[in-house]
Amino acid sequence: MDSTALLLRLLAEGNTVSALSFDYGQKHKIELQRLAANIAYLKNAGHHVAWTTLDLSQLGALYHSALTDENWDVPQGHYRDDNMRQTVVPNRNAIFASIAYGYALSIATREDSHVEFCLGVHSGDHAIYPDCRPEFYEAIVKAFEIGNWDSAKVSLNVPYLHGDKLTILKDADQAITKLGLDFDSVFANTCTSYSPDADGRSHGRTGSDIERILAFHQFGRRDPIQYTQPWETVLAHALQLEQQQPNLRSRDSKRNASE
Repeated sequence: MDSTALLLRLLAEGNTVSALSFDYGQKHKIELQRLAANIAYLKNAGHHVAWTTLDLSQLGALYHSALTDENWDVPQGHYRDDNMRQTVVPNRNAIFASIAYGYALSIATREDSHVEFCLGVHSGDHAIYPDCRPEFYEAIVKAFEIGNWDSAKVSLNVPYLHGDKLTILKDADQAITKLGLDFDSVFANTCTSYSPDADGRSHGRTGSDIERILAFHQFGRRDPIQYTQPWETVLAHALQLEQQQPNLRSRDSKRNASE
C-alpha cells in the first residue's frame, strides 16, 4: 500500500521511475503478484514503469522473523503491542535501501544526472520498526555518502516519513485523480496483510491489517481488498483495538522512561 502510493505520487509528478521490489522469503509473497497486476494496470493506462524484482529469498531461511519462518505464526494485534516485534526482519530496510541507493547511483553516473532513491516508509511504523525512523535514514544516507564517489548525484526522498497511513491514502487519491486511474482498482491490487490466506484474503487481525483498516475508515472509504469476513466485522475489530490504545501509549511512555 505504501510503496504503491509512492509510485503513483512519483508518476503524477512526471518522474521517470525505475522500481525495485524484493522477494526476501516473506510468507506474504502475494504482495509481489498484486504489484505485477498494478504494473500491468498502469501500463494499460499509458503509464510505463521499469520494474525489477530481486530474488533475495534465501534471506528468509537465515533471518529470525515471524514474516519469514514458516513454523512461526504471525502475531495478531495492534502495532503498539509488544508481540509485534516478532514481525521485525533484522536489517531489512538497510538492505533494501542499500540496493536502491546503488541502483540510483548507477543510473545517475551512467546518465550524468541527479537521481532520487525513494522509499515509502511512514511514521506509523516508527513504534515497532527502528529501521523506519528518521534518525536511521539520516545515518544510513550519511554512510552511503561517505562510502561512494559521486554521492552528490543521489538524494533520498521519503515523503511519508512523518505521515501516517491516512496521509498516504490522501496523497494517493490526488495522484490517482491526476493520472486518470480508478482508486479501488489500484488498491485492490495491493496486499498489506502479513498473513493472507491461500486466496490472498486478509483476516484483518495482524498489525499491518489493523493499521490499513483504520486508515481506510478515517478516509471514509471501504477497503477494496477481500477480507475473510465482511468489512463491517473487520472494521469493528480494528476499532475495538484502537480504543485500547490509550493504555498502550501509557505503557509505552513508562517503558521509554525506564530505557
